[in-house]
Amino acid sequence: MYFKNKTVVITGASSGIGKACAREFASRGANLILGARQFVTLCEVAAEIEREFNVKAVAVQCDVSKEEDCKHLIDHAKMTFGRVDVLLNNAGISMRALFNDLDLVVLKNLMDINFWGTVYCTKYALPELLKHQGSVIGVSSIAGYRGLPGRTGYSASKFAMNGFLEALRVENLKTGLHVMVAAPGFTASNIRNTALAKDGSQQGETSMDEGKMMSAEKVASIIADAVQNKKRTVVMTTQGKLAVFMNKLIPAWVDKQVYKLFTKEKDPLIS
Repeated sequence: MYFKNKTVVITGASSGIGKACAREFASRGANLILGARQFVTLCEVAAEIEREFNVKAVAVQCDVSKEEDCKHLIDHAKMTFGRVDVLLNNAGISMRALFNDLDLVVLKNLMDINFWGTVYCTKYALPELLKHQGSVIGVSSIAGYRGLPGRTGYSASKFAMNGFLEALRVENLKTGLHVMVAAPGFTASNIRNTALAKDGSQQGETSMDEGKMMSAEKVASIIADAVQNKKRTVVMTTQGKLAVFMNKLIPAWVDKQVYKLFTKEKDPLIS
């Protein structure tokens, strides 16, 4: 088993893709350091994983927008397991508001969590990852390749994450570090329920049909396979691959298709 006795650090592990990835890596024999803000829920996830998969899973309260929390998360991994083999930067939030209407604190919050959280955790994990020729992964989005209406801050943060990881990959072409960007399509999770509205509050309900989306468990399986196979970029779903490809060829046409798609949201922001 490729991940047997390896240490995997996962942020945003209390729900959604992060929780599914924790279970997937545990099923493949990895020991886990799980970070999230929701500590009680995170402890329950860790305990459930230990019972079910006979691995070690340690919950660490962590707000990735705070540099000291990210350092503590990685220090905990080194102290507990003596190594870090995989860092999965999954913690993230979304938003839903037109730029003209929103409070700029929304964009700041998105960048602090989605971009800076990735930077902080990667910075402190990097010496261990280099030592063990490990993997650093950013859970990005199609919004990191193609700007989406009503998601200016989300798209900006994911574009920034992608650029950061791409530059890091080039810097480490000769070191053995594996750097991967994973871009799920629309995935059934609570990210839209917790998305920030124009005033920075959580919108509380999804604006899309979650039943037609890829499951978090499917995303987790794809990510784990891709880490094992040292993939560079993983764009999931046919819609996502098509959007990324066509955006390179005929971006103006894609603008129109994206606009049309988002007019079909529940309570659309554009019409």
